Amino acid sequence: MELEMAADELKSVLNRLRRAQGQIAGIIRMIEEGRDCEDVITQLAAVSRALDRAGFAIIATGLQHCMAEGAQAAGDRDRMRARLEKLFLSLA
Repeated sequence: MELEMAADELKSVLNRLRRAQGQIAGIIRMIEEGRDCEDVITQLAAVSRALDRAGFAIIATGLQHCMAEGAQAAGDRDRMRARLEKLFLSLA
């Protein structure tokens, strides 16, 4: 399944991933500086949620794309459904 996203959807996902990237850099600094464990864990949880949201946005776009191609054969739809289900479960 290719990643086909509209420019605005792609921009949103990229912004979310860039924020997560900045959060990860901040977490690394926190650990290097010996910051409080609770603060580090809180930031780890936040970045994890941000990554999950980006992943779900990508999968939702894939679902939308698949639904738009309703003319697919039943076997193709079943295989695509199984692939998308596997992707969702990988983020769970």
